Amino acid sequence: MSHARELPLDGLRTLAISMVLYDHFWATGGSVLGHLGVRLFFVLSGFLITRLLLEARSTVRYEPTTALKSFYIRRALRIFPPYFAVLGFVWFVNLEGARGSLKWHALYLSNFWYALRDEWAPWVLCHTWSLSIEEQFYIAWPLVMLRAPRRLIAPVCVAVITSSLAYRLYWPLTGTPSLARDLLPPASMDALVGGALLAVYRRTTDVWPQWMRLSWLPLTAAAIIFLWLKSVPMAPALEWLTWIGAELSPLVPFVMLVGYGSSGLRGAPRRLLQLPPIVAIGRVSYGVYLFHPIVLSLLVKAQAWIPVDVSEQGPGRFAVGTIATLMVASISWLAFEKPLNQLKRHFPYVSSKSRAPSPVEASEAAGT
Repeated sequence: MSHARELPLDGLRTLAISMVLYDHFWATGGSVLGHLGVRLFFVLSGFLITRLLLEARSTVRYEPTTALKSFYIRRALRIFPPYFAVLGFVWFVNLEGARGSLKWHALYLSNFWYALRDEWAPWVLCHTWSLSIEEQFYIAWPLVMLRAPRRLIAPVCVAVITSSLAYRLYWPLTGTPSLARDLLPPASMDALVGGALLAVYRRTTDVWPQWMRLSWLPLTAAAIIFLWLKSVPMAPALEWLTWIGAELSPLVPFVMLVGYGSSGLRGAPRRLLQLPPIVAIGRVSYGVYLFHPIVLSLLVKAQAWIPVDVSEQGPGRFAVGTIATLMVASISWLAFEKPLNQLKRHFPYVSSKSRAPSPVEASEAAGT
């Protein structure tokens, strides 16, 4: 494993973004693979961010104010430049008529915009709901991880996950499901904080609890069944139960997958996730996710000059859209994002001019 990056985690990013691209470019008939890919991204983000914060907190020279300031600056350097470049482009050309909603997206309130309207309009920015969720998490979570008493960190994680589960039980009282059910922050806290709890747990042991070792296979099978059932018409009560099953059953397998990717993956799976093309795609996965609907919109407008069908879901759209998106994301990474990322070295989590960057900081500077 590289000291600068944990390469299998880049491989898991590639898995997650591949699920999103398949869903948005190829799949028809209500595929949920894209949502699963986002959930895997959430687990990865919660794990990496929490591990980074806990590592900063454990150093001798730790100061909460310095660590918080550095965290927010480093996140801004990683996330804001390409995000606001996309919003600027969308505003300039008024792509898909999205100009009117840009203030919501600029404030990272996309999830509330779509939840309040209960429709995916404008569609070209609908993917930003998950980026808003992550940004809302980034604002609040460091305050908890860096300020809470150490003995309360794991209980706080459990409490947040439990609250997220309780949130799902509320929806039968609301009648017909709406987009708000999936887009409000509590719907995603179980995945984000599930990854965070993994980081907390891994600071004491690499051994999985027995209940997780015994449950991951049945939960994986249950996830497959629930995901298949989501495409079957059913009564509202059964639809609600299926939704809960499809959301919750993959959570433990995803947490264990990230845990194994971090330190326990061996043999052929590890070699597969460390293949250079897989790692390279994972490294630019943020850009791929951010740019892919923009690329799709432009490709559809240019259909007359493209020899394969990109106007409808299918293999042609998937092939052309994926290649074009990877090209745009790679150019953005090399020419724009990577140079800005290198500025992170000026904002260490612990004040010490002589201190070498930690492996986690090095990983983050490389693109986490």
